[in-house]
Amino acid sequence: MHHWLMKSEPDEFSFAELARKGKEPWTGVRNYQARNFLRAAQVGDLVLFYHSNCTAPGIVGVAQVSKVAFDDPTQFDPKSDYFDPKSTRDNPRWSCLEVSFHQTFRQLVSLPDLRECAALKEMLILRPGNRLSVTPVTAAEFKAIATLGRG
Repeated sequence: MHHWLMKSEPDEFSFAELARKGKEPWTGVRNYQARNFLRAAQVGDLVLFYHSNCTAPGIVGVAQVSKVAFDDPTQFDPKSDYFDPKSTRDNPRWSCLEVSFHQTFRQLVSLPDLRECAALKEMLILRPGNRLSVTPVTAAEFKAIATLGRG
């Protein structure tokens, strides 16, 4: 099993929305490295769900990959913010995957919490300039964050 961190702006797609729906495609990734990480994810992998670009950014819970990568339908929809006119059905550029709700944390694990935890000092999200929406997380990092989230 692998572990991942995926960022979403809560006004676009929130963890509470995932909890209500049960499962949802993770669409709109438009960075090649993040897309490649999506493509590497397998069913059963655990995902740290990070709310970004909001008043209280941080990790709010855990999702689980429920369907491996497939063509992101938003790349073909001219009405979508994620439309890519250079992407074709014969040669799609972008992938998405499906995630399902797994667990809500008792408390938010904020960016300062992540920075203060010695076990997380090498975490990709903490590296200067890293703005990827999907990144791998080691098993040790996942365990440390889950412990912080449980309070």
